[in-house]
Amino acid sequence: MSGVRREALEPGAVARLALELRPAQPEADLGAVVAALIADVRRDGDAALVEQTRRFDCPDFTAKRLRVPPEQLGEDAAALAPELREAILAAAAQVRAVAEALRPEDVTVDLEPGQRVHVRAVAVDAAGLYVPGGRAAYPSSLVMTAVPAQVAGVPRLAVASPPGPDGSVAEVVRAAAGLLGIDEVYAAGGAGAVAALAYGTDAIPPVAVITGPGSAWVQEAKRQVTGAVGIDGLAGPSEVMIVADAGADPATTAADLLAQAEHGPDSPAVLASDDDELLAAVEAEVGTRPESAGPITLVRCASIDEAVELAEALAPEHLQIDVAGGERLADRVRHAGAVFLGRNGATAFGDYVAGSNHVLPTGGAARHASALGPGTYMRRMSVVHMSQAAVDALTPHLAALADAEGFPMHRRSAEMRAGR
Repeated sequence: MSGVRREALEPGAVARLALELRPAQPEADLGAVVAALIADVRRDGDAALVEQTRRFDCPDFTAKRLRVPPEQLGEDAAALAPELREAILAAAAQVRAVAEALRPEDVTVDLEPGQRVHVRAVAVDAAGLYVPGGRAAYPSSLVMTAVPAQVAGVPRLAVASPPGPDGSVAEVVRAAAGLLGIDEVYAAGGAGAVAALAYGTDAIPPVAVITGPGSAWVQEAKRQVTGAVGIDGLAGPSEVMIVADAGADPATTAADLLAQAEHGPDSPAVLASDDDELLAAVEAEVGTRPESAGPITLVRCASIDEAVELAEALAPEHLQIDVAGGERLADRVRHAGAVFLGRNGATAFGDYVAGSNHVLPTGGAARHASALGPGTYMRRMSVVHMSQAAVDALTPHLAALADAEGFPMHRRSAEMRAGR
């Protein structure tokens, strides 16, 4: 058991403290180990995947257990406890409503010279959804990855989730797949599963995009297969930062910190406030925390504005603003995966049922990355129609650029059409 860390934000120290508060980077030699696992699957296919599953998950695993029988998914869904069934369906409905509003649409632009550019939003043919497992089950991660893919119109969804010691994907994950109408679920995890989804094996046809959270091994594997497939991003340990004023409730604030810290020992939870009494009360409420929980840091700031400045530098996965008139502060935030406002704005709602997606950028990636959504599973493709008027008007500009770049046949290709 251990307590919490206290910090006082010194003038000019925002950037330094933000770096200190971020989760630690994976070990340097992880890349070489993951590369070897990926290479084995590319070379030996299912045999390598089975061997890795035996090594990491289930000693007596066999190739026959790689794919969960589709009929079992329906049976698991039917056997699900009613309250859990309703919870999964409710979460899916909330996520679906937001995803439908975010779905990219086709755009047609008629330009003055006379050409038309029609940009189509096209779903990928297949997506691989990684759902962490083994020691615990995460049906919510399946909801968050599958529903936006369905809204995007992806025709094939392949779920990979590591089996437990009994060699089976967690029953609740299988049931969630059945509820969502997914019939392709594989008992495969880690870097090997990512490699199988990216390059294909006899049992697992390849996909175009791989999404979902996972261990450092999974994220490193996603990084290494990028290019062969698209990915949603590289998700590190979960994290939360809370900006709170004197009006925040210490008990609920402590619960919010502990809720995110319980994701694991490398999941940081940070409270920044200008109120000493709140910080002391939250520390007392937290008391001692399990060693399995992530680090909790309480930061004393000179002002709420300074706390927001720290949040912007940290660019956290989740940012809670528990401040009177917090809307004015939220408008200033540019760097966060998701922002939760007000006294009721607990990140836990976003993890499950708020409708926002919980697959979010971490480790400062919110400076350049976004939450998973239907656009993750789609690509844009332009269809261009050139009228004769456009050809005539634009060819001189094309010719000048082609000459500057040393491509005479580009110029000739256009000029042969000009003046027709």
